[in-house]
Amino acid sequence: MKLWSKGFDTDKKIDIFTVGNDRELDLQLAKYDVIGNKAHAEMLNKIGLLTDDEIKVLSVELDNILEEIERGEFTIDDNFEDVHSRVEYMLTERLGDVGKKIHSARSRNDQVLVDLHLYSKVELETIKDEVKELFDKFISLSEEHKGALIPGYTHLQVAMPSSFGMWFGAYAESLIDDMYFLNAAYKVADQNPLGSAAGYGSSFPIDREYTTEKLGFAEMKVNSVAAQMGRGKLEKSISFAMASVAGTLAKMSADVCLYMSQNFGFLTFPDELTTGSSIMPHKKNPDVFELIRGKCNKLQALPMELTLIQNNLTSGYHRDLQMLKESFVPAVATLKSCLEMTLFMFENVQINTDVIKNDMYKYAFSVEEVNKRVIEGMPFRDAYKEVGLEIHDGNFDPVREVNHTHIGSVGNLRNDLLVEKMDRALKG
Repeated sequence: MKLWSKGFDTDKKIDIFTVGNDRELDLQLAKYDVIGNKAHAEMLNKIGLLTDDEIKVLSVELDNILEEIERGEFTIDDNFEDVHSRVEYMLTERLGDVGKKIHSARSRNDQVLVDLHLYSKVELETIKDEVKELFDKFISLSEEHKGALIPGYTHLQVAMPSSFGMWFGAYAESLIDDMYFLNAAYKVADQNPLGSAAGYGSSFPIDREYTTEKLGFAEMKVNSVAAQMGRGKLEKSISFAMASVAGTLAKMSADVCLYMSQNFGFLTFPDELTTGSSIMPHKKNPDVFELIRGKCNKLQALPMELTLIQNNLTSGYHRDLQMLKESFVPAVATLKSCLEMTLFMFENVQINTDVIKNDMYKYAFSVEEVNKRVIEGMPFRDAYKEVGLEIHDGNFDPVREVNHTHIGSVGNLRNDLLVEKMDRALKG
């Protein structure tokens, strides 16, 4: 069944090519399609296009379909083009002519927009919850290991003292920046496009304020053309937010892969959370973090991919927009799985608290020694040269302690400020 069918069949090749994998992807949108149908039907009743008796039976049947979806019994077979045609067919099959009335004052264009907006709101909330959970874990680890020093690096050369507390805290604060992006994307998603129809409104006296409230949107997408132009802009806005989160996870994963290597040995994980080699019995590979890094690097390409699909499209609907789902929906699932696995791994991380005792890291304290001599009265440039000569001659023997007091330093992390900052971010 095709909603646009005029009584003759499309060539099978055309059907396969144009539908693509929409049926599979639409299963993830089915719940939201039914919710949108219900709000739309209630609005049609409000303006007199559906009788009270008709809305009663429609509401009951839509609830039945929703229960089928939640039980995993809902399917979209090859006889249907998408979730919209499948739901309308089910209503018509079960209720007769009443089911045929539900598409009044609507187009598939605003149906899919409603589905995507509702889906995106729920998924963004889930991602925000997972980001917050990971943030909490990083803050906890930062506090637990704030006294365990590790070398900091510039150019991958030993630079200055850092700590596991700083390292975990840094990624916690990076997640706050990601939360800002997620909040912005949520604002874009929290607008009701229903009523824009094919992109130019309807001659029916529909009540868009009613459906906006019914569907739980903060506001409506007012201009019908703008609502249709939101297809793609919604996905791209969310993709930038997801790419921001992915960037944080990818960078941390790269750190973990480095820190797990025998050359560093800063941290590790239980044997059952790592993998081995088919020929090298000593191997303990960070496969999980390598895959998180790879998946998240791929996610960071998503904004450009979505941009190029729609970059030269004029206003109004184009079939190209269907391709957005093929990248967008799986990407949401990928990011959620990466967040879940990152949290799981760090719930089991094992820290080497004796890292800094290794003699190869003594030069990390060169700046500390320079600053100590400056505090004692020596001009900075003279202290710099003096310590530099000691290092050159092999006579440098530093005190391996740090005395940093300013906010955000090794000795004064102020993770409480990060917690407050995240709380503000969560409130939008």
